[in-house]
Formats: sequence, structure tokens, C-alpha cells
Amino acid sequence: MTFRWGILGAARIARAFIPAIRAAGGEVAMLGAREPQSSRVQAFANDWEIPTTGSYQDVIDADLDAVYIALPNALHLPWSTAALQAGKHVLTEKPLTLNTQEALQLAEVAKASGKVLLEGFAYRFTPQHRALLDAVHSGKLGEVRAYRGAFGFTVRNAEDIRLQPGLGGGALYDIGCYPVNEARMLLGEPLAVTAQARWTPDGVDVSMSAVLDYSHIGNGALASIDCGFDWLSGGRIGRSQVLGTGGVMELDCAFFSDEPEFVLTRDGKRQTLTPGNGYALMAAHFQRVVRGEETALYPPEDAVQQARVLDALLQSAREGRRVEL
Repeated sequence: MTFRWGILGAARIARAFIPAIRAAGGEVAMLGAREPQSSRVQAFANDWEIPTTGSYQDVIDADLDAVYIALPNALHLPWSTAALQAGKHVLTEKPLTLNTQEALQLAEVAKASGKVLLEGFAYRFTPQHRALLDAVHSGKLGEVRAYRGAFGFTVRNAEDIRLQPGLGGGALYDIGCYPVNEARMLLGEPLAVTAQARWTPDGVDVSMSAVLDYSHIGNGALASIDCGFDWLSGGRIGRSQVLGTGGVMELDCAFFSDEPEFVLTRDGKRQTLTPGNGYALMAAHFQRVVRGEETALYPPEDAVQQARVLDALLQSAREGRRVEL
């Protein structure tokens, strides 16, 4: 049977995930929006050939296998909860929730419902990250001494939801969460964090630099994280680097999941990897987990740990001190 998806939100990120669902053999059966009859939403549905539109609740109530949550961050918890409790499997865009308490709450809802819940970091499924993960975990780079991750671009519109405190805005939630997640994926959970940020008058972090302490790993490792909405003048940067006693690996376009090709550099030698759309690979994995064909690579407990690190980073930046985890 065809795997039927509903989508909450006609956001830009949904435009990347809709073709990914179809590439994974699924069907986009319904789109939910705040104003489903608006010309913008109807145009979106027509452009992407989505047969049915409705309210968020209409999608929750529909006969669907899963719901993809592409709403502002502050709406992730209530609508992910509603979907799970309605018997739907749920793939929610990162960050899963706005703090650890909410992540724990949502993980408990998923457990009680018996449904699959996944935090939507599509980059984790790309060929370059699978290669990087293998190199680190197999010891090909020796002992890791440092990780560096940077993700940034320019946000010019002051009304952008990424700058709205009431909607869960901030550079860390939107883009800094990627290198934080990658550091955790490669090295595990940090002992402590130290962070500094630049803030808008409304208290939203527009840029952040941080260090994650992995001194308990081998002879000690540090992960440095940089993110910002006030970088460059129209371009974007997303790079990561792992430095070990046995070599160095670097990724271009590190956190972009739908690039036509991926380039990985090992000790100065560039290698172009076989293309693989991270969104489609994530959707396919999610569907196989739902069908019981494989075990979830990233269960809700991973999202809870991610939230703990993000909480600590924001606390450190606000209080100007090292925060233990």
C-alpha cells in the first residue's frame, strides 16, 4: 500500500520535502495551512499537485499514515502531540521542540502512542555524512582532537519568523542546531558548553559562537560551533571539519541536504561522492521504520539529548559562564 503523508505548513522547507516523499515512494495526500483557502496556499497546492487542502486539524483528522510538521518552531510541540495522539506517525522539522522539558513530553507522547517520531535533520542521511561518520567511528582519523562547524547566511527581513521570539526564532534553533547535532553524532554528548551571542533588542540570538567540551573523549577533544543570520551579503556558508591524529576530513555544503553532488576532502584530496538527496533518504528511512523493516537511527531520545545541549548553550550565552551538562 502507498504510504500517505499529510503536511502541516506551506513553508519553504516543505518544498524540499514534498518531492522527497514522492522519491521515497510515498504520496503527499493533503496540505494543512492556517488559511487553507487563501490564494497563496491554493497556489502552493496547485504547484506541487497536492489534491486536498484544509486546516491543521483537518490533516490531523484525515486518513493518513504520517504527518510532516513544517511549522514555526513554537508550534512543533502542540501539533506533533496532536498528530501522535490521533494515531499518526510524525516527522517534525528541527528543532523538535523549544527545550528539554518539551522534548521529554513529546517523547513520552510518542511512546504512549506507539508511533514513530523523528526530528527532521535530513543532512544526517546524505552520503557525505555517512562517510564522515564511518571515518570517525572506525578510527580512520585516529583520535579526534577537534571538530569545527559553521552555518550562516543573511536574514534581511526584520519580520522573518526566524527573528520572532514568540515563534521560537534564533540562529541557534534555526541553523546552529546543525553543527551541534553533527558534533554529537560524531563525538557523543559533551561534558559542558561555553557560548557567546549577539542578540536582537527582543532577545533573539542573531549569531552565536560556542565550544563544546569533549575532554572525556580519548586524550581530549573540543568542538567549536559558529552560526549567524548576519553573515555574508547574500550567500550562505555551511562547512564542517574533523581533525584527528590520523587525518583531517572537511565537508563543503555540510548541512545542505539536496545538493546535486557532495564533496568531501580528506587530507587535502577532494572526493566527489555519489549524489543522494538527504530529504528523500530520510523519508525512505522513516517509512521503513514505520513498516518495521529497520530500527530507527535517531529515536526520540536523541532529540531529547539534542535539546539538552541547546538549552545549555542558550543558558551559557545569556549568563556568560560555562554550563555543565
